[in-house]
Amino acid sequence: MRIRIIEQQSFNALGGICQTIRPFAYCPMRRAKPSPISFTHSFLRISRCSASVLTVTTEEEMEQAFDARKAALLVQELRKSFNSGKTKSYEWRAAQLQSISKMIDEREKEIIQALQLDLSKPELEAFVSEISMTQSSCQKALKDLKRWMAPEKVSTSITTYPSSAEIVSEPFGVVLIISTWNYPFLLSLDPVIGAIAAGNAIVLKPSEIAPATSSLLAGLLSEYVDRSTIKVVEGAVPETSALLDQKWDKIFYTGSTRVGHIVMAAAAKHLTPVVLELGGKCPAIVDSNINLEVAARRMIAGKWACNNGQACIAIDYIVTTKSFAPKLVAALQLTLEEFFGKNPLESQDMSRIVNLYHFKRLAKLLDEDGTSDKIVLGGQRDENNL
Repeated sequence: MRIRIIEQQSFNALGGICQTIRPFAYCPMRRAKPSPISFTHSFLRISRCSASVLTVTTEEEMEQAFDARKAALLVQELRKSFNSGKTKSYEWRAAQLQSISKMIDEREKEIIQALQLDLSKPELEAFVSEISMTQSSCQKALKDLKRWMAPEKVSTSITTYPSSAEIVSEPFGVVLIISTWNYPFLLSLDPVIGAIAAGNAIVLKPSEIAPATSSLLAGLLSEYVDRSTIKVVEGAVPETSALLDQKWDKIFYTGSTRVGHIVMAAAAKHLTPVVLELGGKCPAIVDSNINLEVAARRMIAGKWACNNGQACIAIDYIVTTKSFAPKLVAALQLTLEEFFGKNPLESQDMSRIVNLYHFKRLAKLLDEDGTSDKIVLGGQRDENNL
């Protein structure tokens, strides 16, 4: 987090609003190139990608590979299930939501273990920020489902007298949900819950960067929900590309702006509506006329206690007045030590950076000219403690 200094002025007039969008809950209305050398012998395919790398792939692995053909068959199967009308009934929607709620209750320890493996999330943080919020979404959908499904009466003009009119909400159809890695359980299941409540057939593609949670979701959802209408596809770029080549009725993507461009371009080929929940900037604006201790605690809770800053709502810079900056820095130093101890590397109350790639990316930012000589607290790193 960096602090930006500006001239003295009042920030009392600033405010904000947070809106939650549930895009599935009722709105009316390339594959990789082949390797240079490849041949098949008996039950093995041997491919040479370079002069020094030799890879061996069994025919069984080749059969299991998820490609565009299998993606097309998957979509065809789901569209057949959707067209049967089974996902439109209240009974089906409620049954799937109840099953997810039951899954969260019964497999809580496994969920916590997966989050620990992927992000070293402390148990309390995993429960508060992922498990309890997902369960709350599920219960909210169950509570309001009948009201959401009910037709909405609307008035008509005198020119159509004596007609009557109503708005009937219909599901989009077969939808693709591509989730992200920083909150891999919550941000996978929350849009799934909305899509179920709206009566859609669903493919969920969890993030391969959180492999333990991805694998767990694939296993649990196949066990607890209707497998003919809700599918999970694991994998990385080839699998995601194969899915994006298909025609969907809606795509929901959470992640980076770079991949968001790719998703948008793929959707545009079929005029598929999309929701892109992308990252952005998140400043904290701090006036001098505040309770300094409370402000410091809230900023640290939102920055480091929430997934070690790996969140779109984590503060990435602070704007404050020049005269107030030293006091704010001192308060943050004191409160950080109170939260995580004198050596945060040993703290059991802080998540870790998700993988080595992102660790090195952040370390490079710390080492930049103009930054490395201005660190007032921290800067220690241990790539073996991820």
